[in-house]
Amino acid sequence: MTFDDWEPVYEAILRDFGYGREGDERARDVLASLTDPFDLERLSAVGGATVAIAGAGPSLGTATDLERARRADVVFAASTAADVLTDQGVTVDCMVTDLDKNPETVRRLTADGVPVAVHAHGDNVDAVRSVVPDCTDDFVLPTTQAAPTAHVLNPGGFTDGDRAAFLADRLGADELLFPGWDFDDPTVGAVKARKLEWAERLLYWLESRRRDRFGVLEGRRDGIEVDDVPVDG
Repeated sequence: MTFDDWEPVYEAILRDFGYGREGDERARDVLASLTDPFDLERLSAVGGATVAIAGAGPSLGTATDLERARRADVVFAASTAADVLTDQGVTVDCMVTDLDKNPETVRRLTADGVPVAVHAHGDNVDAVRSVVPDCTDDFVLPTTQAAPTAHVLNPGGFTDGDRAAFLADRLGADELLFPGWDFDDPTVGAVKARKLEWAERLLYWLESRRRDRFGVLEGRRDGIEVDDVPVDG
């Protein structure tokens, strides 16, 4: 995924939510100023592996989805999925977060030597300034949804969950599993529901790019809006 691939989709997301690119770029630059380059070799186990992309939906606590996470070679956890999995004895190999819910988990994981992909966007500059300086820098992977710059990576993706999938793809994952994904969660508000629609759309794009079929999208593909996403076939 190059930024040239990502940019048209990113612009569609900005239009849909009324976000400004300038805010994302400002946040990216703040994150860059607070971090050093991340050594991607720390995540070399992803190459050729089966990677669980654990979402933070209610289904993550079910026996079926916990077992799906356990049988993966590597586990990427979106946001609070890291806490659920840890509580259930499932090792988290990387957390992906925009710092909106559980900053103490971010601090703890980096202190324990677990990489955390910290995402900066226009609405979370205060959180970036508050949390990142307390983290163990070697284990902070800085990410942006705007143009990458310096050592801040843009793997693609919008929400923590789909960004985790794009990151695993970028790192060479062979198979992606999706425990804890609930696109139709009735407990979320209108904005979160729209973000889940985008997450679904982006996963559909990612599986198209990989010539893959993600189990989490079975029975859903016909209803996915793809006007702003260059899905092939």
